Amino acid sequence: MKRYSAFAVAREAFRNHLGWDRAWRAARPKDRYDVVIVGAGGHGLATAYYLGRNFGITNVAVLEKGWLGGGNTGRNTTIIRSNYLQDASAAIYEKSRSLYESLSQDINYNVMFSPRGVMMLAQTQHEIRGYERTAHANALQGVETRFIGPREVKQLCPIINLDGPRYPVLGALWQPRGGTARHDAVAWGYARACSDMGMDIIQQCEVTGVRSSGGQVTGVDTTKGSIACSKLGLVVAGHSGVLADMAGFRLPVESVALQALVSEPIKPCMDVVVMANTVHGYMSQSDKGEMVIGGGADGYNNYTQRGSFQHIEETVRALVETFPMISRLKMLRQWGGIVDMTGDRSPILSATPLSGCFINCGWGTGGFKAIPGSGWGMAELMAKGHSPLTAEFGLTRFAEGRFIDESVAAGVAH
Repeated sequence: MKRYSAFAVAREAFRNHLGWDRAWRAARPKDRYDVVIVGAGGHGLATAYYLGRNFGITNVAVLEKGWLGGGNTGRNTTIIRSNYLQDASAAIYEKSRSLYESLSQDINYNVMFSPRGVMMLAQTQHEIRGYERTAHANALQGVETRFIGPREVKQLCPIINLDGPRYPVLGALWQPRGGTARHDAVAWGYARACSDMGMDIIQQCEVTGVRSSGGQVTGVDTTKGSIACSKLGLVVAGHSGVLADMAGFRLPVESVALQALVSEPIKPCMDVVVMANTVHGYMSQSDKGEMVIGGGADGYNNYTQRGSFQHIEETVRALVETFPMISRLKMLRQWGGIVDMTGDRSPILSATPLSGCFINCGWGTGGFKAIPGSGWGMAELMAKGHSPLTAEFGLTRFAEGRFIDESVAAGVAH
């Protein structure tokens, strides 16, 4: 694999860019692998990458029923932060955020990480108390956040309206080292690095069954034939329950749609990410000038990847009060993604009742920010049987009552 560099770009400019290799190989499935990962989104590819990088396990196949990064990885609003309340959550999200800072160099692919800062608006007295509590918890956890007042909010985001008639801005939880990254580039960069290690990324390959013998996983059946494996990782976001059913166990998750939209591009006016959980809306500005807007998940279970005007209207109506200038913008496009929610709004990274089978799911609407940390912990769990990052996120916590409640720090399950 050729290494990307400024020199390589200049050289190829004189060759009409005809000398570039494919970013990843178009592989055919082998009969057997040491590890099969189902799901070629960010979490699945990151798991495969860290299996190879950290543990030397490279006889790996990543199966994807559609196209690489075509699920939630390519459908999110790219927010990266780690200011969560519970210790277990803060640990995995902060690991992820720190890995994002050097990810472009690590995988030799520009993921366009932008540490522009993330603020979560406090628009009620209840939110002030909740965010101040989170700021104190973050200080103990080593996560750099602080609670700021309305004046500093206005300085950081001049287009904001502090005196909304329903929900005035009373302050914000501010994480200066949070930000955004290019979602497609994260998937493509991990895929390129995995392919370079000899792993097979197999697209248009749907898993139709999970094979086992004596309580031990032995492989999967796919639309491209049967594939044997010693270990199986299920990393398929909103379809986790479907794959778990194939493997013979149930998950405490429900799948719903999460919708988002972007406006027409405008001149730079906002260089931070703003989340307003009281009204269920959040917004940032992309490098192309579009205002990237999202809100809360749908209120009913579904598997759609399309948007609806009713939900978009609700989100935009809430944000117009806080950002009056966006009332004049036209919507450029909208979309939806399928997210899987747990009862405590925290993920599941765990071994399963089927020996050799592992599950990574339940990220709700906040999976993108966790991709590197999730992959790091999941790879360690699959390779060694235990990881400090994933220990608290086991499947058994629901039966044991060990919930990791992030209802305050997550707001709308971000």
